[in-house]
Amino acid sequence: MTSQAPLDNEQSFFSHLVELRDRLLKVVLCVLLVFVGTASYANEIYAYLAEPLLLHMPKNSTMIAIDVASPFFTPFKLAFVVAVFVSIPFILYQFWGFVAPGLYRHEKLMVAPLLLASTLLFYSGVAFAYFLVFPLVFGYLTSAAPAGVAVMTDIATYLDFVLAMFFAFGLSFEIPIFTIVLVWTGIITPETLSEKRPYVIVGVFVIAMFLTPPDALSQTLLAVPMWLLFESGLLFSRLFVKKDSAAEDRE
Repeated sequence: MTSQAPLDNEQSFFSHLVELRDRLLKVVLCVLLVFVGTASYANEIYAYLAEPLLLHMPKNSTMIAIDVASPFFTPFKLAFVVAVFVSIPFILYQFWGFVAPGLYRHEKLMVAPLLLASTLLFYSGVAFAYFLVFPLVFGYLTSAAPAGVAVMTDIATYLDFVLAMFFAFGLSFEIPIFTIVLVWTGIITPETLSEKRPYVIVGVFVIAMFLTPPDALSQTLLAVPMWLLFESGLLFSRLFVKKDSAAEDRE
C-alpha cells in the first residue's frame, strides 16, 4: 500500500502534464489558425490601426518605413498580435478547463465570473484607448510639433507605441479584478482599502505618468478611469466576499 501511493501520485502528476501539453497545443493551434486569417488582411488591419494618427497628421504628410523590411514585417507582427488578442477567450477557456477540477465549488463560482470579467475589462481598456484616448493624444502631439518639423512617424515605432498603450490601458482596466482578488484571498480588507483611498488616487496619477506620453491630457485620461475602476472594484469586492462567505457556510 505504501509503495502504491507514490506510484499513483507520479501517474497523476504525469497525467496533468499530458493534459497541460494538450491544452497548450490547442492554444497554439488556435492562434495559428486565427493568424492565417488575419495575415491575409495585415495591411488593412494596420491601416485601421493607424487611422487615429493619420487623421491628425498635417496635410501631405505620411507615415514612413525606416527599415527595409518594415513594410512587410510590421503589418504581419500586428496580424499576429491581433490573432493572440482574438484568441484570448479560447486561451482562458483552456486555462479554466485545466484548473477547474482542482477548485472547490465556491471557488469555481468566484473564478469563472472573474475570468469573464477580466477578458471584457481588458477589451474595454483597449477600446477606450483606441476610440477616445488616441484621437485626443495624437491631435495634441501632432499640433505640438515645432515650426519646421515634419511629422512623419515610422510605422514600426508607431506600432510599438500603440501596443504599449493598449497593454497599459488594458492592464489598468483590470484594477477591479486585482482589488477583488486581494480582498478574496484575505491579503487586505475593503475597510483598509477605503482608508488608503488618498494614496491610491496619488498612485494612479503616478502610474499614469509613467505609462502614457508626457502630456497632462493622456495622463488624466488614464488616471481618472483607474481611480473609478478602483472604486468599482472596492464596491464589488464587498459583494463578492459576502457571497463567498455564504457559499462556504453552505458547504
